[in-house]
Amino acid sequence: MTKARERHDARERQALHAWLALRAVNGLGEAALFRLVQTFGSPGAVLTASAAELTGAGCSAALAQAIQRGPDAQARERIDRELDAIDRLNLSVVTCLDEEYPVRLRMIPDPPPVLYVAGRLELSDQCAVAIVGARRASQAGRVLAEELSRDLAAAGFTIVSGLARGIDAAAHRGALAAGGRTVAVLGCGVDRTYPPEHDKLREQIEAHGAVLSELPPGSLPHSYHFPRRNRIISGLCLGVVVAEAAIESGSLITARLAADQGREVFAVPGFAKAANSRGPNGLIKQGAKLVECAQDVIDEILPQVDAVFKRRVNARAFEAHEPSSSLSGDEAKVYDALSHEPQHMDDVVVKTGLSPSKVAALLLALELKQRVRQLPGQSYLRL
Repeated sequence: MTKARERHDARERQALHAWLALRAVNGLGEAALFRLVQTFGSPGAVLTASAAELTGAGCSAALAQAIQRGPDAQARERIDRELDAIDRLNLSVVTCLDEEYPVRLRMIPDPPPVLYVAGRLELSDQCAVAIVGARRASQAGRVLAEELSRDLAAAGFTIVSGLARGIDAAAHRGALAAGGRTVAVLGCGVDRTYPPEHDKLREQIEAHGAVLSELPPGSLPHSYHFPRRNRIISGLCLGVVVAEAAIESGSLITARLAADQGREVFAVPGFAKAANSRGPNGLIKQGAKLVECAQDVIDEILPQVDAVFKRRVNARAFEAHEPSSSLSGDEAKVYDALSHEPQHMDDVVVKTGLSPSKVAALLLALELKQRVRQLPGQSYLRL
């Protein structure tokens, strides 16, 4: 390593130390921290400001004294360990003063001052849509979330979600299937994967997007972290789509935060008596936009993006088409007999009047064309 690089790394570590030291001040919330850094120009300038300057910037006398004292010895040791972990894990750290910091996230009332990033954030991630929902999602819900995500990613949108089981995982997988970008926001440190079975999915997301958190490395996935995490998911995006969520779901917290942040709120309707449909159906009652396909989202969001991105969106890819337009006669008959709810092959036989062997062969052909998906127990979904 050259002397110049060593000096550069030392300056970066010193600047990051100032951020972490300011964040460790007792009584200093994120909104106040963000405002002070904007006022003084850097966290280091805040830490060295006089009591009169701090109170003049809106701090109470007690907070001004706490800032001047700085973190205690225990907190300083914790900061040093955190800096060592960042170097060891080769993480990127993006602060709210950096150009790489997501523009939309900076606009929310309480933006996280520091983001820990595995992978890479890009300028194109400004055109993002969040897809969130139930962890215990139905198979049909997961398929629809994956389909929405795939089509939105194919149109150029970055898909944001929380790496949770169910709808979140389906959203990430849909974006990856389209060769698009996806961002996972964690409720723990980025050195951890939660849930642990999504380790391989997380690796794919890092390779085609980013995994990020406002929490320091080593932070555990405590339940109280996730509501705070949700404001980042919505803050990164132009809009939030809720697909399957119970009435007390954390996904509804994300939707409420999105509305408070001035983002579009979308909901996928469901069967009125299903517990996982009560959340989205309730959002629609409150004015959320009903979503049946990716084009519903695109139509609402497109006026908010720049002309260059608009030209990249191929809206025709999502226009409704007749199933028979690209399918043979019997294929179209079987396809039309299916729906977006799982149906057993025996029901398809009854509806079409075709022999079981014929239906089985046609279903296989449709699956290879990615027009249907087979589920456990010889059930099928129409895509």
